[in-house]
Amino acid sequence: MPLDRTAEDLLAAVRESPRAVAAHDKNAWVGLFAETAAVHDPYGSREHIGADAISRFYNVFIAPNSIAFSVDCDLVAGHTVVRDLHIETTMSTGATVTVPMHLRYDLVATDDGWRIARLAAHWELAVMVARLLRTGPSGLLAGAKLGPQLVAELGVGGAVGMMRALRGVGGAGKRIVRRLFSAAAAGDSAGVLALLDERTVVELPAGHRVSLSEFTDRAREMRWDKMIAAGRTVSVSVWVGASPGVAFVDFAPDAARIARVTVFLDEGPSGT
Repeated sequence: MPLDRTAEDLLAAVRESPRAVAAHDKNAWVGLFAETAAVHDPYGSREHIGADAISRFYNVFIAPNSIAFSVDCDLVAGHTVVRDLHIETTMSTGATVTVPMHLRYDLVATDDGWRIARLAAHWELAVMVARLLRTGPSGLLAGAKLGPQLVAELGVGGAVGMMRALRGVGGAGKRIVRRLFSAAAAGDSAGVLALLDERTVVELPAGHRVSLSEFTDRAREMRWDKMIAAGRTVSVSVWVGASPGVAFVDFAPDAARIARVTVFLDEGPSGT
């Protein structure tokens, strides 16, 4: 089905981000965010809240680099846009790394149009660092330059906050999600119930809460590939039937228990 006008407007607002990044237009990029917006990049690190903090984030991670977005799929539900993509970053030293990513934009209507209230960038810091180091001397130099830039713009606390992204559910969380999706794809209700319980909120698609039995029925024969563990969330590129999507599996703050499963789906032509 065609997108409604609101969905088109949300997508248009989100697509301004890579345009501003490519043009290195700081004012345009920071202006995409609401007054008290939060940027979680990478998700699991300390967030950057408000225009000043977002501006300093730009100075460290966008201004010195050339960044290209390669988008596989755009998904819209409510006032949220999810992008399934890879980002290629070329550092000032010439080192280039490509990182798989899921971006979630939560938007809010303002007098000046739609603005980003929250940006969550799901990618794995350890993977990016490993790929950067494999580029050789240019990667090592880029890493050496980044540390002082982090401290200069974000302070010691901000630099330490960035490193929080190295913690989270990691590989163990991915293994649990693989077990869950394998059970659901096989129609194995017992396997699903072993990993989810009555406290788990499941939305399939996003915005539509379903029972565990409905989830198992709808997710039968689902497929998936790209899986990212960021913070206490595992995000996954999925196909439910013929519909591509992205699933966010959130773990409880203090346990290896799945608290929420939210599946954003493209259920019709998007024109993207």
